[in-house]
Amino acid sequence: MLPFEEQAVADLLEDPNGGLVVVSSGLPLASLAATLLLHLHHQSTSSSSSGGGGGGCFLILSAPDALKDQIRRRLVESQLLQVHDVASDVPAAHRRALYSSGEGVALFLTPRVLAADLLTAHLLPSRVQALLLLAAHRSSDTSADAFIARLLRQHRLLPVYAFSDRPHAMVAGFAKAERTMKSLYIRRLHLWPRFHVLAAADLERSPPEVIDVRVPMTHPMVGIQAAILDAMDACLKELRRTYKVDVEDLTIDKGLFKSFDEIVRRQLDPIWHTLGKKTKQLVADLRTLRKLLDYLGRYDAVTYLKYLDTLRVSEGVRSVWMLAESSHKIFELAKRRVYQIVRPDGTRVSIAKGTPTKKRKVTPKNEDSAANKDDAQKVNAEASFLLEEVLEEAPKWKVLRELLQEIAEEQRKGDGVVHEDENNECGIVLVACKDERSCLQLQECISRSPQQVMREEWEKYLLGKAELFGLHKKKKKRSQQPKGFGVLDGEFPTGSNENENENAGPVSISKLETNALLAAASGISSLTKEADAKEDSVPSCGKKGSVKGKGKRVPKKTLTKRQASKRKNKSTTENDNCQGTDVESSGKTDEQSDINVSKVSAEDAPAPASTSDNVEDFIDAKMLPPVQFYALDSDQHVLDIWKPSVIIVYHPDMTFVREIEVYKAENPSQKLRVYFLFYEESSEVQKFESSIRRENEAFESLIRQKSLMMIPVDQSGRCIGPTPANEPEPLLSQNSLTRKAGGRKPTGKDMQVIVDMREFMSSLPNVLHQKGIRIIPVTLEVGDYVLSPLICVERKSIADLYQSFASGRLYNQVETMIRYYKIPVLLIEFSQDKSFSFQSASEVGDDVSPTNIISKLSLLVLHFPRLRIVWSRSLHATADIFMSLKSNQDEPDENKAMRVGVPSEDGVVEDDVRAENYNTSAIEFLRRLPGVTDSNYRAIMDGCNSLAELALLPVERLVELMGSQKGARTLKEFLFFFF
Repeated sequence: MLPFEEQAVADLLEDPNGGLVVVSSGLPLASLAATLLLHLHHQSTSSSSSGGGGGGCFLILSAPDALKDQIRRRLVESQLLQVHDVASDVPAAHRRALYSSGEGVALFLTPRVLAADLLTAHLLPSRVQALLLLAAHRSSDTSADAFIARLLRQHRLLPVYAFSDRPHAMVAGFAKAERTMKSLYIRRLHLWPRFHVLAAADLERSPPEVIDVRVPMTHPMVGIQAAILDAMDACLKELRRTYKVDVEDLTIDKGLFKSFDEIVRRQLDPIWHTLGKKTKQLVADLRTLRKLLDYLGRYDAVTYLKYLDTLRVSEGVRSVWMLAESSHKIFELAKRRVYQIVRPDGTRVSIAKGTPTKKRKVTPKNEDSAANKDDAQKVNAEASFLLEEVLEEAPKWKVLRELLQEIAEEQRKGDGVVHEDENNECGIVLVACKDERSCLQLQECISRSPQQVMREEWEKYLLGKAELFGLHKKKKKRSQQPKGFGVLDGEFPTGSNENENENAGPVSISKLETNALLAAASGISSLTKEADAKEDSVPSCGKKGSVKGKGKRVPKKTLTKRQASKRKNKSTTENDNCQGTDVESSGKTDEQSDINVSKVSAEDAPAPASTSDNVEDFIDAKMLPPVQFYALDSDQHVLDIWKPSVIIVYHPDMTFVREIEVYKAENPSQKLRVYFLFYEESSEVQKFESSIRRENEAFESLIRQKSLMMIPVDQSGRCIGPTPANEPEPLLSQNSLTRKAGGRKPTGKDMQVIVDMREFMSSLPNVLHQKGIRIIPVTLEVGDYVLSPLICVERKSIADLYQSFASGRLYNQVETMIRYYKIPVLLIEFSQDKSFSFQSASEVGDDVSPTNIISKLSLLVLHFPRLRIVWSRSLHATADIFMSLKSNQDEPDENKAMRVGVPSEDGVVEDDVRAENYNTSAIEFLRRLPGVTDSNYRAIMDGCNSLAELALLPVERLVELMGSQKGARTLKEFLFFFF
């Protein structure tokens, strides 16, 4: 451990009630938690041996999987504490055995299981030594962590230790840190930023060798970045005009992070139903633009273009930024990185700036204006176009290979042999990327050539186009007038014949581009089929090369496809001999083609030079040092396992940088060199610097809050729970007569609510417990909450309500409640931070739609007239409603509530009100008879005892029971109708 970690643990142990620790992102949170547990275990063992009591298990909550693995590994290495992961599917008997196993046990639990075990007394608070919460930034007064802390501190002053490595989340909202401490009954706040004196001294004592590599972006990337920033700035300006958002939060720097969405939604959620469609779309567009800016430096050019095509299809209709001028620049530059349409003389065909592609339509035949004629002559005169492949590589790819070659050269000069010993400075090289996809792609670029990687991505893109347009299916019979311009043959005419010129109008550039892509896709598709049919004829050059590190050769099938595509690459109107043979064998001819779709790579040389380049790439890949790839999104700490000597940070991340600093400080004798790859003058640099600046500002705010914080006396939990002093008097006692003799207040019994175990995923049991209601967790077959022997409640949040209507589950739930309880209640609970409405006034249409949520609710009430609907504004409003509903009701019985809806061994369902008093099958049959409605079927049941007796009743008696002469005659005629 580093000295500042020992000091942080010592500060925590000074207060026996616990504390809240906020550390910088990337500092060793797992080491702090594990060391604290070991110290607490040592204190507990010492007090037990001296006869001072103590002992018990340690409970750990809200631990992510990666952090849980680190803590478990450190505790197992110490061999002092037993570590168990108690999942939700562990039986109750096994959990009770773990709770009572004695000292030296650390348990990872879920809040839902722990809350239920505390309420059912499966776990006694006296058997708990300490509680650790590892995600304190998620705690609030209604969270499960606060619920468990309250349950444990009701009986004894248990220490609660909370940790958080998200300082920016601890300042989100008003007095977030103070409210968190109040909900967890913590009185002390410990702050450990990166600029802390002790932390800075330890981390800077033996820093690693850092080399900052700035990679210039290509001109299309610079243009795309500028266009995206312009679009974001325009959206932010439009959002500022609403006057409903704090202007200080609407900046480009904050818009680079995911938390920006939370900031905006937190301000707009309470008034979301009053906003127009444009404002709502602006919020979604900012999220989309942030992803586009992030993916620009992460994805290759083909994948980025594919993502843009997806956005155009999914968001093109309703998106606001798509209509801006900068969006045209984004799409055009993204295409230019992959391909471009050129004339035979080399001039590029492009759309005029600011003119959207979808507006360049084919001119109708009946328009014969002079301008249209000129355009037609201009397009048709230059009818021969080429599809030139650019396939721009990511600039970092080349720099990464150069760095690896430089590292390998230095290792050869130093030792002559590349060692992989972890204690040797010539160890492995670790490359840190954002996600797993980037790791796999970089591994392909190193083991093979980047040109081959881009070629495969391009072929996948074209095959995706072919699949989208149905080119992968069997050819269908064409009509006399072909609609695809012969795209299936890899060509498309533009009117070279006189007859075609008479009938054809000017061809739009967008259609020309689409047809060219489809023709290229058809060529790739046909060559793939030919390669599959000719696996035996493998070119001799295809046998060269291997993938480094795994000893596997490239499959023959892949090489055949690649060689075939390269042949297609060099094709013009007059095909090569080999390709001409393939075309003849497939029955196709290209002699009628007037527009030659030739895919010429901008960086590729002729065939012999290309082959030699590939051989050099394979040779370089063999001579590269051993490389390991690490995905930052996985949150796995691998530095202590792999112990690299060189780290290349391909996608800079502040958290990983701190982990490198801690790793080097813990291993001062090991040499470590770190390369940072930044795109020069990019949003990547801005985002990295903004993340550091944002964390420093968050800690400065926490330091100010700590200096001004007022800690209540009862915050340690001594005065926990509702007391007569702070709880308002019930309504009945307020209205009591004071002149009545014996003015002593009657002792009221405690309220209790039976709660389904699955409901502990929500925060309502926590709020009910805050109100002083006793919670009884059981497994219910009918309903979610049982308030009394007569009242059963089915709780639905807004999202769950929509899903229940879609699946039909709500209908069955209401039907079972009506069958077993006299007062079934459907509780529709809204979020306190969101609008108290299903939809805004502007979204309400003039016509009634059966798919609308209001229509579905109306049909539900019409079908079940006894159903009662309760609308709740928030969790606290729900608790008040429950207390009002229970005011004149008896307390529910736990055993009876558990047996409701559960058949016995004889198949009889207990407490089935309808089954005991009525024949449910006969009732359902009665309600389906003509003339019988929901308003008269109960009177019919009271007037006769069976269906046979109903059939014998005269019409006059039916009129009295049904209240309608027409309905009585209809029923009588139906019953006595002859077949």
